[in-house]
Amino acid sequence: MTDADGPLRIDVRRGEPTPEELAAVIAVVTEAYEREAAMTLADDATQVRAWDVSARALRAPLRRDIGWGRFSG
Repeated sequence: MTDADGPLRIDVRRGEPTPEELAAVIAVVTEAYEREAAMTLADDATQVRAWDVSARALRAPLRRDIGWGRFSG
């Protein structure tokens, strides 16, 4: 949570936790959130698609010296 999001609000529904207990809960939840957020980031490296690798050898290069109406052999 950034400072722009505003203050954190915690509602205690049952019991009377001490400030230390609340701090422990916040620390555990924050660590779990940060770990999950770090795992969801995509790599900046561009990945080569399998099609790009395999499509290169599909056919021989075109011969520019033969016209369109003639066969090469």
